[in-house]
Amino acid sequence: MNSEKSTRLLSPADHLSVLLSPTPRGVRLARLPVTDWMRDRGLSHRPSEAAEHLVAELATHTTTRDRLPGRDFRLALLDRGAALRIEVTDTRGDDLPRRRVPAPDAESGRGLLLVEALADRRGVDLGPVPRKTVWAELDLPPA
Repeated sequence: MNSEKSTRLLSPADHLSVLLSPTPRGVRLARLPVTDWMRDRGLSHRPSEAAEHLVAELATHTTTRDRLPGRDFRLALLDRGAALRIEVTDTRGDDLPRRRVPAPDAESGRGLLLVEALADRRGVDLGPVPRKTVWAELDLPPA
């Protein structure tokens, strides 16, 4: 039996929401539905690799910097017509992501720089307490 907590919530067709544990395995599982969900929504005209990278970086950030043991994070994908929105919500509203320029030989710290490079827009929404949602959007060309 799989002990990893992963639950799909019922949601409208233009929205996918998944709860995942704040572990390296949770990050790997976060990437799995992206390509299939985009294809099912007819969004495959935008390279899904960018969306997969954004999901991986946002999920990694929440599991390494904002992790609270026993508290899951939520990944949401939203089809907004002209844009794909990727949201990662955690329970560390007191710790906002900050862009840091990593040392040239650093093995970590590049994630938010990658998000900035790939996303057309990005930001953070606070609340309800104690949550925060870090999001990134990719513009979608007309079908």
